[in-house]
Amino acid sequence: MSWLKEIIGTEKAVIAMCHLEPLPGDPYYDKEKGMEYVLENAKKDLLALQEGGVDAVMFSNEFSLPYLIDVRTETVAAMARVIGELKPYIKIPYGVNVLWDAKKSLDLAVATDAKFVREIFTGVYASDFGLWNTNVGETIRHQRDIGGEKVKLLFNIVPEAAKYIADRNIKEIAKSTVFNNRPDALCVSGLTAGKETDYATVKLVKEAVPETVVFANTGVRLDNVEKHLSVADGVVVGTTFKYDGKFENHVDVKRVKEFMDKVKAFRGK
Repeated sequence: MSWLKEIIGTEKAVIAMCHLEPLPGDPYYDKEKGMEYVLENAKKDLLALQEGGVDAVMFSNEFSLPYLIDVRTETVAAMARVIGELKPYIKIPYGVNVLWDAKKSLDLAVATDAKFVREIFTGVYASDFGLWNTNVGETIRHQRDIGGEKVKLLFNIVPEAAKYIADRNIKEIAKSTVFNNRPDALCVSGLTAGKETDYATVKLVKEAVPETVVFANTGVRLDNVEKHLSVADGVVVGTTFKYDGKFENHVDVKRVKEFMDKVKAFRGK
């Protein structure tokens, strides 16, 4: 049995994304509507996800486009305010993701009592955001320094909009990542948010590290969730839960319920 049962309450878990509006300091932040608008929409999405029956939720600054690799303080401060004000309404386990900064994600997790973090912890990549380097040894020491030992770490080993610079196959990456870094889970992604994770890649990763939790991280939909869950230990879902399945839209509780009904029936088998 994996840690998913203990932390999230079930195997074959569904972690839903609560995508925050652009925040102060972001290029597309709406200064006139301000933080109250960000809070209002985050609350609506959170309540819709919970009503729809998801297992856990992950807060991310998804609309802080284009993303930074070294995230500014104002972003973390704004996210902490949002999660802090939503805490009375949160009824399920939750995690955080400060795109794309592993240390800041951990800072936010510790400050808000989040149970897990998803980030790019390892590797060097050529990406849409420039040369993308990591320092996992320093990051894990930082996690210990700030008292975040219990925060589960979800390593994204196929980053969106990026490619590993070294010529290594996905099985090698999965095996060495697990051996060297002891991740709590590996996340396998498609090209961008909403783009389907390659099923064959998920299968290869799970076969390479059968004792490690593996998530299909993007593009999981009603028509492919059973396929992915037949191999993966869980799925991370954002775009699928939104009106018309569009990345820019807000959460549609009907889509969430329909998806979760299918997942629960699958788990029942």
